[in-house]
Formats: sequence, C-alpha cells, structure tokens
Amino acid sequence: MNGIINVYKEPGYTSFDVVAKLRGILHQKKIGHTGTLDPDAEGVLPVCLGKATKVCDLLTGEDKTYQAVCKLGVETDTQDMSGTVLQRYDIQKITSEQISQAVDKFRGDSMQIPPMYSALKVNGKRLYELAREGKTVERKPRPIHISTLNVSEINLEEGTFHLEVTCSKGTYIRTLCHDIGKALGIGAAMEHLTRTRVSVFRIEDAITLAEIERLAKDSGEGIAPRVCQVDALFPLLRKARVTPEADRLLDNGNRLPSGALSFLDEWKEHNTDPEQILVYDSLGMFRAIYWDTGRDYKCKKMF
Repeated sequence: MNGIINVYKEPGYTSFDVVAKLRGILHQKKIGHTGTLDPDAEGVLPVCLGKATKVCDLLTGEDKTYQAVCKLGVETDTQDMSGTVLQRYDIQKITSEQISQAVDKFRGDSMQIPPMYSALKVNGKRLYELAREGKTVERKPRPIHISTLNVSEINLEEGTFHLEVTCSKGTYIRTLCHDIGKALGIGAAMEHLTRTRVSVFRIEDAITLAEIERLAKDSGEGIAPRVCQVDALFPLLRKARVTPEADRLLDNGNRLPSGALSFLDEWKEHNTDPEQILVYDSLGMFRAIYWDTGRDYKCKKMF
C-alpha cells in the first residue's frame, strides 16, 4: 500500500507506537511518521506507507496548526503539566490584557531554545535521555516562525488561556507557553495540546487506530479510500504527462525534453513554484516531481 493515512493520534501513544501498531494492522513494514507528537498530545499525525515514505521529510517541514491550553503560575522541568513542578507564582494580579500583550510579542520570526525534554540529539544522545539522568546541556537557539498566534479564551479564575498557533518546523509549543509565562513574570506550562493540521491534513478527516483496524478488516472497500495519494500533497504544483515514448526515461529518472511532456493544466498565479511540476506516466500514474532547468526537466524526487 502506497500513500498517506491521516491518523488521529490519541493521548498515551508515542508517534513510534502509532507506526508499530500500523505495521501490525496493515501487515506492512515500510511505514514512517512525519514528525513526533508528544505522548500526552493528540491530533493529526500523517503516516506514510510504502513509496510515500519518500515524502516524510517534506511533510516534517510543513507548517502545522495547534490548539494549546496554557496553565499560568507554574514552571515545570518538562514545560508541560506532566512534569515536576519547579516553581509556583501568584497570578491574582494578572489581567487578560497583559496576557494578550505578552502573546503578541511571539508572533513572526524569533529564536527559540529547544526544551531538555525533547527528541533532539546532542553528541549522539537524545536530550530527554540526558534530562532523565538529571543532566542539563546548553542548547543553541533555533529560528522559528509563528504565522498565526491567537488567544481564543482566557479564564483568570482557573488560571488558563487557550492558544491557536500556526508555526514552522521545529517550533515547540511547550516552550512557547513557557516563554509567554516568563514574559509575564508568573510562569506558565502547557496543560493540553491538540494538533489540528499538518499541510493538507486536517483533524476533521483524521481517523483513530481503532477505526483503521476496523476498516482494514472490512471485506468491502477497506482502508483504501482513506489513503491519500502522494500527489495530493502538492495541490499548487502543475501536472504533466509524458508521451509513451518517454516512459522509459521517466522510469529511470532521466531528464525529460520539453517535447516529451504535455501539461494537464495551465500555470496560474496560485502555483507556489512554477519551476516544479508533478509528472505522470503515459497511463496517468503519478511518478515523480521534476523541475524546469530552462532547457529541459530534471528529476527532483521519484515515487
């Protein structure tokens, strides 16, 4: 099976747990996830099957959207409420206006220091492994971009506020909550996290592992209709089909002359990259992404 399943990861599972369970459900070894989601978090986790594992790195780099609940007045070692409390603060004097003003400062480009409890490696060892040993190492700030950052709800009685965040690869929402708390001077930790979107994959279309298992056992259409084909990930790229004579060139990932291609759609202003195209064989099967060199077309990635 080749394609991507939009899995709804439930709390308690790691991303690796999801992949392991899918291998058993689908009886397929070649499966990969598209970026870790904390065990306590839930929501969208696209999982690539078969040849689609070649796009895992592309999806990892896509913008993602989250809904988070932040708890005010507390700092923890993990920057979320699953960790050990390091310090508590009085939050009685904090106002909704102060929270909104602090949040506004984190919109756009910034540098973020990854948390110790993360899967990043330092000298070959995961940071969370070092953290569990009681060690803290220096982490270099990394550039991130937050395109959307909105406060959707503030509850001063409970000491919580809700965030909607659309951000770039490498952004830690736990750290964002922590840093907002530092900016307020009263601490904050992430209480809950739901990922609602990764690229074209949205939470309303995601299905749980239990649903996938049920569909896989279905004698009818089964799971196939819920598997997204790879070319659907690139709705803004143009499409072209090769002539039958050029199928062999395409099979081998060779350069394609302009005369070997017939475009299936016109270039439009919304095309994100007019130099990149989706290439289909003469029978209409998606095979590769090529880019325009100005003289001919060169293969970027084969599927």
